[in-house]
Amino acid sequence: MPNASTFLDLKRRGEKIVVVTAYDAPTARIEVEAGVDIILVGDSVGVNILGYAHEREVTLADMAHHIAAVRRGAPQVYIIGDLPYASYDTIEQAIKSSRILQEAGADCVKFEGAAPELVRALTAAGFDVCCHLGLESQHHDVKRRQGKTAETAAKLYDDALALDAAGQKFIVLELVPQELAARITQAVKAPTIGIGAGAATDGQVLVVNDLAGITMREFKHNRRYGAVGAALSEAVSAYARDVRAGRFPEEAHAFHMADEERAAFERGRDGEA
Repeated sequence: MPNASTFLDLKRRGEKIVVVTAYDAPTARIEVEAGVDIILVGDSVGVNILGYAHEREVTLADMAHHIAAVRRGAPQVYIIGDLPYASYDTIEQAIKSSRILQEAGADCVKFEGAAPELVRALTAAGFDVCCHLGLESQHHDVKRRQGKTAETAAKLYDDALALDAAGQKFIVLELVPQELAARITQAVKAPTIGIGAGAATDGQVLVVNDLAGITMREFKHNRRYGAVGAALSEAVSAYARDVRAGRFPEEAHAFHMADEERAAFERGRDGEA
């Protein structure tokens, strides 16, 4: 079973870390077979699976439920779980929330924003911590690139260093310039995981719905590696056509009683109105 030190060693050796989201056991099982290093159970479950309008609607119970499902599908993979919005407003609340995610199966908890004191407290309580800078889906109403100016880039850089000094095990950099992500990656001890942050980070993460083509929207930071949404739509449409036309089920899909059991059944029904 890998631990945080496993990925620190990968960073030191210059080997890239592959991270993908998952929200259920079958998807997690497929990702394990495909060779991912880390599974992120993100609060993106809200808009990708649960039909919520925003990540802020995701609850701690939602996260624990989906982390547990992913753990059942991936018993030997390192799992990072998101602390959802308003579940880490105080240190005491963050520790309690993190314990719930850990009990569900998370190896590491992730939160958004520059809060070194929270990293120190969670680390002291025995949790691996992944930080998240750049676009913060829980806290930014408009999802746009961050760190575009020298001033905002410097703030993100300084925040990353402060989080690292506090003991973060990983840091996600989302929708920040490649140059900034490269400088942060060089400056911090913890592995950096990029999404829309260029190729210089220690690892990459994508939302599985986006890379597999379940999501219909196009994102600049994403590459579609499949057309699962289109394939599923085609499969269900074909099924619907066959049912309506009487082509499914066929004889090959039916089960039959043994002749003697059928005869006994029919005798028992004789005389019924």
